[in-house]
Amino acid sequence: MSKHPEVLWAQRSSTSTPEKNIIYLTVNLPNIVEASLEYKLTSTGLSFKATTSTAGVEQTEYAFGLDLYAEVDEEKSTSRLTSRSLVVVLRKKELNSEYWPRLTKEKLKTPYIKTDFGKWVDEDDQDGNPEKFDDDMGAGGIPGMDGLDMGGMGGMGGLGGMGGMGGSGMDFSKMMEQAGGNLGGGFAPVSNDPVESDSDEDGPPPLEEAEPTQ
Repeated sequence: MSKHPEVLWAQRSSTSTPEKNIIYLTVNLPNIVEASLEYKLTSTGLSFKATTSTAGVEQTEYAFGLDLYAEVDEEKSTSRLTSRSLVVVLRKKELNSEYWPRLTKEKLKTPYIKTDFGKWVDEDDQDGNPEKFDDDMGAGGIPGMDGLDMGGMGGMGGLGGMGGMGGSGMDFSKMMEQAGGNLGGGFAPVSNDPVESDSDEDGPPPLEEAEPTQ
């Protein structure tokens, strides 16, 4: 018997730009055997069937099908298979500023269909969020860091001596002097001379001998 894979979805809407009037759909299923993949899309629905294969584990079959809330343009929609998932971008046929209220046509309980919070934005906030999703992720699997140049941080390994700041021309002794002046009068010099104490380190004075009574 086939199992349901996890299906994640998010969306964007637009009244003027078809490329922004889309549904993001991700079949979250690692190690799909490409030869077994059966993905079909029509204007009103889609179906998926595939098996997964992992070393030492018996192949498992997954499948699902659903009717979409509204029509899509199957010619303009795209799909891409990665090592972790099947990534689909559905182009909504009707240009509309409003979001679909749900993914499916009927209001059904589908536990395997979940909101993709990594791609979801509120309807009113979508214009302020640039579209950039890298499913394979850059910078060692950290999303959003694929454009970060780590070369300038070479001197910070372990923060030993702050070597990465060698070319900045900073004089820390002058900085400390300036900081001391801003705190009012500078830092008091440290003395190595022993500090005199008012207390008697030899303990309390000896008791006086009492005079014998007459």
